Amino acid sequence: MQYEASNPSEYMSLLEDDWRKDKLTELRKMLLELSLEEGIKYKMLSYADEKGIMFQLNAQKNYVALYVGNASKVDPTGELLAGIDHGKGCLRFKKSTNISETQIDSFINKALDMWRKEEDFGC
Repeated sequence: MQYEASNPSEYMSLLEDDWRKDKLTELRKMLLELSLEEGIKYKMLSYADEKGIMFQLNAQKNYVALYVGNASKVDPTGELLAGIDHGKGCLRFKKSTNISETQIDSFINKALDMWRKEEDFGC
């Protein structure tokens, strides 16, 4: 889904008060703790530093998407992504996904470490 928002606060206000907003808020909190700049890019929440956008977050119809580049480059064994539905560059958090029972925080921190070391994990 696309949201016509000019800033993160407006984006959050456009979300329905349902499970997607709850999951997005939980993931957003993790990303904000990384001291990345939050903004809007491509009608999604984006998280960047001086080198550019690293993560994007969006509420879709049936899941909350975290866009990360190439997930298998960050987690080649799939250990950190256990319990998370994912494609090449998109992690999908569905209604049944309990975020606290996943290792998404470790995945995000590993991706951030790779980003800062300028290791390639792009698509």
